[in-house]
Amino acid sequence: MSSRAALDVFDRRESEVRGYIRSFPTVFDRATGSTLVDADGREYLDFFAGAGVLNYGHNNPVFTGALIEYLERDGIIHGLDMATSAKKAFIEAFERLVLAPRGLDHKLQFTGPTGANAVEAALKVARQATGRSTVVAFTNAFHGLSLGSLAATGNSHYRGAAGVGLDDVARLPYDGYLGADIDTLDLLEKMLDDPGSGLDLPAAVIVEAVQGEGGINVASAAWLQRLREITAARGILLILDEIQAGVGRTGAFFGFEDAGIVPDVVTVSKSISGSGLPMSLVLLRPDVDVWKPGQHTGTFRGNNLAFVSARVALETYWADSAFTDAIAAKSELLRIELERIAADHPDEGFVVRGRGLMYGLACDSDRTLAGRISAEAFRRGLVIETSGAFDEVLKFLPALTISEEELDRGLAIVRDSLDVVLAAG
Repeated sequence: MSSRAALDVFDRRESEVRGYIRSFPTVFDRATGSTLVDADGREYLDFFAGAGVLNYGHNNPVFTGALIEYLERDGIIHGLDMATSAKKAFIEAFERLVLAPRGLDHKLQFTGPTGANAVEAALKVARQATGRSTVVAFTNAFHGLSLGSLAATGNSHYRGAAGVGLDDVARLPYDGYLGADIDTLDLLEKMLDDPGSGLDLPAAVIVEAVQGEGGINVASAAWLQRLREITAARGILLILDEIQAGVGRTGAFFGFEDAGIVPDVVTVSKSISGSGLPMSLVLLRPDVDVWKPGQHTGTFRGNNLAFVSARVALETYWADSAFTDAIAAKSELLRIELERIAADHPDEGFVVRGRGLMYGLACDSDRTLAGRISAEAFRRGLVIETSGAFDEVLKFLPALTISEEELDRGLAIVRDSLDVVLAAG
């Protein structure tokens, strides 16, 4: 049976909610590094990286070896929030390789394994710590699809599936939303200081340094710095959602690092485990950690296999600057080629935006173009997704470990796919 014929069982039995299978209709069987292989043996180059989960590539042998060794010695797999040797080693590595070099003194809260659960915990603790309920979120934000995180998410497609009201979140414009010459924080500051604005003093502001699902929108360092100043001056907690932009994706470990700010709360998930195993955590400034024991719990908040691969990822890639130096070099290659593609097709009005290995090629003049390029690229052996409110942005999210040759090969497929799509009209 061919891989495509084997999709019948998914059509017959899997819920209509399934999404990515519709964009990439084949049965994937194996993967290594930046290569996926389907059940027919066809290879695909991966510019998707599990929506940012696989920053270190598929089945990274360094992680796989450590996981096999842990399993073979009967290491604890499920431990709730009990102390285990795997958790201890991860916390020590995170403290040594992430917190200390950045001068951070945050506590670690291990939540349920999804990014949405980390956001739920962050919003809950912010409301507890301040005694206030309102949260400010931004246009085109994506923070998850459970009710609290969905209230902070901007996309009407996702919000419309809630089935109930989504309350206690005020929506304001993200950096650049009203154009390059308008500082959108003027509105936030005015509304906070005007008792007639209708905006009650918030418990928190939640923001992404780079909006992934929202269309690869990049907040400037100056904008983030001013946001930190505004919130700090008024006792508002600043939550940085680093679920997709973190763990090296934008070039540094955290997307907010270039701005030189210190958030009160940080949510981390996706690539933190390194291996693709589910894991999430919330970083809390000690004075924000007002939880009473057991107030935010969950059966799977102690994924010890994820702790193993997460520790190895930190020790392998974050002990010196070699990894970030390599990301910077590949980022420059990606940016230059995307700008060449945009320059070679002036009639399409492409806009290139992003940081690190998180880039978008946006086309507002024809909002179907990105999706058509993605479909043609898949036919040519490249997995690449779209993002933005209208799926108008072709989203480049390759593994951070991708080789320059693979990066060049994938970009050539994108260029060829664009030419074919434009020729077809």
